[in-house]
Amino acid sequence: MASTTAVPTVPQGLDESWRVALGEEFAQPYMLALKHFLVERKGAGARIFPRGADWFNALAYTPLDQVRVVILGQDPYHGPGQAHGLCFSVPHGVPPPPSLVNIFKELKSDLGLEHPRHGYLEHWARQGVLLLNSVLTVEMGQAGAHANRGWERFTDAVVAQVNAQPQPVAFLLWGAYAQKKAGFVDDVARDGRHLVLRSAHPSPLSAHNGFLGSRPFSRANEFLARSGRGEIDWRLPSPEASGR
Repeated sequence: MASTTAVPTVPQGLDESWRVALGEEFAQPYMLALKHFLVERKGAGARIFPRGADWFNALAYTPLDQVRVVILGQDPYHGPGQAHGLCFSVPHGVPPPPSLVNIFKELKSDLGLEHPRHGYLEHWARQGVLLLNSVLTVEMGQAGAHANRGWERFTDAVVAQVNAQPQPVAFLLWGAYAQKKAGFVDDVARDGRHLVLRSAHPSPLSAHNGFLGSRPFSRANEFLARSGRGEIDWRLPSPEASGR
């Protein structure tokens, strides 16, 4: 008798390590329902950000076995041209939003790095910084429009896969939302193997309540160096230097 088990449709461009780890997740009923919802919203004329080819960029740029740092966002930017699949990042030519400006302020305070000329964070992602939003899509001008539709369960599975890795990882959890989402991480403070750094969110509404001055970048690098995983180069090359 032929099997009726659904064959997962894994997105093109996903790194092979994630395809192996998450392949069956795409066949789960909640993901099929999410896909139906997104098709329905697009058919109704909704402008969905980022474009479909960019939804899984965090998993395309940063292989599972190379993750060294995790930064969690909530959902993508909802302005035209801003979101491209990496949390807090914007493409070249797009002005950095306020939260990213505060991240750059902390970079200067923490590491002495001058404010980058752009907000495109692919250089971090390629070094093993997983820039993951909890919800991977949004509608124009409507923050949180796709919350509670299934993305959170999928990205919980992503975080769980990173947590299960044998190599130590630094989790930078900015704000209550990120801290709750990664609350199960195997924290060195509880005799685990991963470093969990919690602070306020870099949003202008909360950055002065504990994000600015928290030194997440140097503390993550110190941990990675002690763990034999090397340091992240937190500088962002200019578009000219990166060949753009």
